[in-house]
Amino acid sequence: MIEIALLAIALLVLTLTLGVPLPYCFGSALMVMYFLGGVTMKGMILWGFQQLGNPVLLAIPLFVLAGTIMSASGIAASLLNFVNAFIGHIRGGLGVVAAVSCAIIGAISGSGLTGIAAIGPLLIPEMEKRGYPRAYATALIANSSILGLLIPPSVTMIVYGWVTDTSILACFLATLGPGLLIMFNFSVVNLWMSRKFDLILDDKPSFTQLATDVAHKGFNATPALLMPIIILGGIYGGIMTPTEAAAISVIYALPVGFFIYRGLKWGTFLEAGKEAATAVGAIMLMILFSMILSQMFVYEAIPQKMVSAIFEITENKVLLLIFINILLFLVGMVVNDVTAIILIAPLLLPLMQAIGVTPVQFAAIMGVNTAMGGVTPPYASILYLGARIGNVKVTKVIPPAMILIALGYVPVVFLTSLWPDLSLFLPRLFGY
Repeated sequence: MIEIALLAIALLVLTLTLGVPLPYCFGSALMVMYFLGGVTMKGMILWGFQQLGNPVLLAIPLFVLAGTIMSASGIAASLLNFVNAFIGHIRGGLGVVAAVSCAIIGAISGSGLTGIAAIGPLLIPEMEKRGYPRAYATALIANSSILGLLIPPSVTMIVYGWVTDTSILACFLATLGPGLLIMFNFSVVNLWMSRKFDLILDDKPSFTQLATDVAHKGFNATPALLMPIIILGGIYGGIMTPTEAAAISVIYALPVGFFIYRGLKWGTFLEAGKEAATAVGAIMLMILFSMILSQMFVYEAIPQKMVSAIFEITENKVLLLIFINILLFLVGMVVNDVTAIILIAPLLLPLMQAIGVTPVQFAAIMGVNTAMGGVTPPYASILYLGARIGNVKVTKVIPPAMILIALGYVPVVFLTSLWPDLSLFLPRLFGY
């Protein structure tokens, strides 16, 4: 039976790589399991639709809607101005602004695409005006947008917690440490790479000028900065669930966008709703099909058979973790983060537990690996969107993007696997 499951997975990867629409990709894998594996489909489909009614999944469309509203409302511009007041006059400071702003937006929207959609149109032209190559500016902002998948609340961690029956709050905290470290690494790599650019810098302000500018822009950014405080404070304070926090984020973003920053009009609001509905429809369809396929694997005890087969090769924990990271990286290159988590997490979790990795640490391992797929071709949805927003060829964006990934991201991937405290310190601090 494991041979048939591997055949289904191979067919799935092949069709995804060839660009076949997702429903047909999963449908072909399901047909292999049905015709060759003798798995009944009626019960699986009914089970899948029942699972979609879980209230936890309601957080996904709400966070997506909050992110699209934020992109159109002017909230991102106020955050950029505030962060720029601190370090905009430093060589490479504008690149640091991009990384930090994407992290803040990640703490509001829970999506990787929101960062590049909200910050790219504002910051890429400004960075080019200041002397940054346009392709580099696009790559930096696209890569920094990954932080939206790691800085809580994260849509991918909601899905992981739901699929593996792990505390979603603990999963949020598990990816926060790696996410902040990646933000720091991107900032340092940017400062190093900026030395070779002929940048135009502002005059260094006096302390009085700096304090005045920070106070003015900080006051203007206060409504935007309150969003992550309300969302995260409410979740970790036990006041509201992630689903309730997602609803609050939408309710809060509307008056802020309409009446405070006034970037949100009825036309842009309807367009944001349409964009969110399209994204949510695609996400839910992927969840349904990938969930049915992964449940088929579980029903046939494929995870247990995989554990036994892998342990026959080696029982060395470090080698197994390196192998699993490479596997997750390859999977992330051909499917999106949500699909990868639903498909792979139930298969690998028994193996991870067998070698002493907790479900919470595995959440961080899955998170950092699948997020990287957003900027690594051939999938690379965030990178492609960045190239379109930056109006630059993808082939020119890939080289600087890969430098940032190799120097700023890959080390954190292995640290997350080999240094458990990086992902477990905060969950333990909060009693998980």
